[in-house]
Amino acid sequence: MTKPVVLYACVHNGGRSLAAKVLTEHYAQGAIEVRSAGSEPGASLNSHVVAVLEERGLSVAGEAPKLLTSETVETSDVVITMGCGEECPYFPGKRYEDWKLDDPKGQDPETVRRIVDEVDARVQALVQELSVV
Repeated sequence: MTKPVVLYACVHNGGRSLAAKVLTEHYAQGAIEVRSAGSEPGASLNSHVVAVLEERGLSVAGEAPKLLTSETVETSDVVITMGCGEECPYFPGKRYEDWKLDDPKGQDPETVRRIVDEVDARVQALVQELSVV
C-alpha cells in the first residue's frame, strides 16, 4: 500500500496550511506524505503560528512558503483548501475539501491559538480517517 499524499493549500502558505502540514506530519508519523502551498505565497511564515506550534514542541525548521502549482495538486490524493478554493486547480479523481478557517494574518496570539486548535482537530480527524495510525 502506498502512502496517501495530502496537500494543504491556502493563500500565503505561512499560517493555516503550514500548521496543518506540521500537525499532520506529527500525528501521521511518516505514514502520510504531506505538502503545503499557497496561491500567493508570502515572504515569511506567520510568527504567531510558528510560536503556537513551537509551544506544542513542533518545529517548523526547513519550512518556507511555496507556490501552489498544478503539478503539486495533480500528484496529490487529498487536497485541502483553506481560503484559496477558487485558485486551486481541479483534477478529476482527487478528493477535495475546503476547510473554512479564519486567516491568522494580522490576528492576536490568542485568536491564532484558537485557529491552530481548530486546524489540529481537523487534522487529527483526517489522519484517523485515512487510517494511518
